[in-house]
Amino acid sequence: MKLLVTGGAGFIGSNFIRYWLEKYSKDKIINLDKLTYAGNLSSTRDYSKNNNYSFVKGDITNHKIVSKVMKGVDVVIHFAAESHVDRSILGPGVFIKTNVIGTQVLLDAALINKVKRFHHISTDEVFGSLKLGSKEKFREDTNYDPRSPYSASKAASDHLVRAYFHTYGLNTTITNCSNNYGPYSSPEKMLPRFITNLIDDKEVPVYGDGKNVRDWLFVNDHCRAIDMILDKGKPGETYLLGGQTKELSNLDVVKMLLEIFGKDESYIKFVKDRPGHDRRYAVNWGKIRRELGWKPQYRFDKWLLETVNWYKENEWWWRPLKRKTEKLYAKTGQK
Repeated sequence: MKLLVTGGAGFIGSNFIRYWLEKYSKDKIINLDKLTYAGNLSSTRDYSKNNNYSFVKGDITNHKIVSKVMKGVDVVIHFAAESHVDRSILGPGVFIKTNVIGTQVLLDAALINKVKRFHHISTDEVFGSLKLGSKEKFREDTNYDPRSPYSASKAASDHLVRAYFHTYGLNTTITNCSNNYGPYSSPEKMLPRFITNLIDDKEVPVYGDGKNVRDWLFVNDHCRAIDMILDKGKPGETYLLGGQTKELSNLDVVKMLLEIFGKDESYIKFVKDRPGHDRRYAVNWGKIRRELGWKPQYRFDKWLLETVNWYKENEWWWRPLKRKTEKLYAKTGQK
């Protein structure tokens, strides 16, 4: 089988390629990535010379490049996206171009080349925000209510994917996942930023009051879910993915990190909140459990520690990215 992975030099995409090459060693993978701030070839270093892997630098909004790499492809796994909320607040235009137009270009090429399956990676953020303390969780039939330029652009891309299924009969599936964590996640993101700050013995900047709740999914659990969906998922269906049964606030997560590092709460620095900051995300992943037998295997407490250890042991990867990260946050005034 031949797979096209878009955004395969990013966090989840690079981990997915690693997972797939290890499990399906005879399959061929093309990685199409523009190598923006979110894409780093260093994330693919360990398998870059695999004979069944190839890398193409290119923009998913470029029709010529997309048409070329799509030839002979059986399955598309579409990770490529502008995905950082803070960046979307500073400049929403590029999010619309990449996440909406780029997805449409890929869908057109998939139709023309008779791709057997188009799997689209999306986010739980398209559903908006839940109330703190409520028992409500996002479900596949929850109404969309995006509250940032990023989540609005992802919501639009989801609608396009469904439209190509209903209008053109393209075999599509979608996953809306919660916050992923694990190796090769950019230090721009919350957990890696906190971890790398603590490695450097610096304070941890917590937005607002720190009570915002997120669901954390270990990246390998996400990869397993995509694998199951490609194998047994129903065409046109959407599956929600989450990793936790116990809710944790951002402040809870920070305290867990401080305990791992043996530091006290004086390292917590409350900073100006992000505009439109969603209060709570919670994901009901019952559908994929019932229909495909998937459930998360990686406990957050154990794999948070494993993730911390990975960053301690791989400064060669994140250290060059860290300086750019702090410049970004300085621009937002939330450093």
